[in-house]
Amino acid sequence: MEYGVASPGGLLAAAPLAGRRLRLPLSPPPSPPSIQIKNRLYSISSLPLQARPVRRCGASLASNYSRQTSEIVDMDWENLGFGIVQTDYMYIAKCGTDGNFTEGEMVPFGPIALNPSSGVLNYGQGLFEGLKAYRKPDGSILLFRPEENALRMQTGAERMCMPAPSVEQFVDAVKQTVLANKRWVPPTGKGSLYLRPLLMGSGAVLGLAPAPEYTFLIFVSPVGNYFKEGLAPINLIVEDKFHRATPGGTGSVKTIGNYASVLMAQKIAKEKGYSDVLYLDAVHKKYLEEVSSCNIFVVKGNVICTPAIKGTILPGITRKSIIDVAVSKGFQVEERLVSVDELLDADEVFCTGTAVVVSPVGSITYQGKRVEYGHQSVGVVSQQLYTSLTSLQMGQTEDWMGWTMQLN
Repeated sequence: MEYGVASPGGLLAAAPLAGRRLRLPLSPPPSPPSIQIKNRLYSISSLPLQARPVRRCGASLASNYSRQTSEIVDMDWENLGFGIVQTDYMYIAKCGTDGNFTEGEMVPFGPIALNPSSGVLNYGQGLFEGLKAYRKPDGSILLFRPEENALRMQTGAERMCMPAPSVEQFVDAVKQTVLANKRWVPPTGKGSLYLRPLLMGSGAVLGLAPAPEYTFLIFVSPVGNYFKEGLAPINLIVEDKFHRATPGGTGSVKTIGNYASVLMAQKIAKEKGYSDVLYLDAVHKKYLEEVSSCNIFVVKGNVICTPAIKGTILPGITRKSIIDVAVSKGFQVEERLVSVDELLDADEVFCTGTAVVVSPVGSITYQGKRVEYGHQSVGVVSQQLYTSLTSLQMGQTEDWMGWTMQLN
């Protein structure tokens, strides 16, 4: 069995590890940590669950990679899109029936093995998060509010009957993963390193029940703009037949099933030339919910409205941050029911999310009627909030909110 690892030049060399072959770049980054058991060297990721050290508290392990080379990968950063790029390492930790996660380990980026009867494959018992790391001009790296992602994962895990890593372990895992893949963090202003933490039922289960084992995994990829338009107006269509979430469901957590259910409506919309879909509530079919993977904001004068978090809408971390930034700039922000009529009468509309940050909306189409905003240009409010938040995230301005975390 061989595990593949990407290298910038595509040249690979094979190296043995505990009876298997591990493919490494000819100029590999530092090897992940390992431990010695009975005079034999094992990769922690290959150990049975019972043999892995359990993390119950702890000293930070992020310093393991603090001396990694600062050399940046040679790639076309100018044309970086939002897609998967194979990086060097990913983080994996396991949790059994005792509810304790093992001390996570960095392993080469590559495929993972899952039992065909695993809870995530059979019953969709899985969550994911998304956050970014940015490179400052001095070469240091900033994370943006990772503890908020940790808390949201805990909330989602409770809803999905899964154990979750502590805030401490989550944040430390994020640090380790970024530092182990430091050379993939784009140069300042060229993009960001997107982190995708996953929590899934990896244990085998046949009857409908929570899985007996869980895997916490983080992989990363350098990314550019989510929408091909970049910071330019996108065109949305309001969907009144398909619904993203219903009251009492899982719309307020980042469970994997929430996203599979929007693929059909999104596919139809994109075939018609729209950027994405804006969903209405499933009961009255007249109140805004959210875009496929973004929160929505409506601007009228000095008032910014956004749908209230009421069980069917994801509590976005960028959403939360934009609200605080907008209030600090003197806007009146209202979290409440927002009707489609208000949307069509707005001065300006924009979306927020980890992937898009702030994305201005150029037009909305609803039941055949198209309404345009700002002559298809970036709105004043959208631009102001985008600039304020991204300058803070990238360390270009003082972090007066205390939201960023510098790794080195």
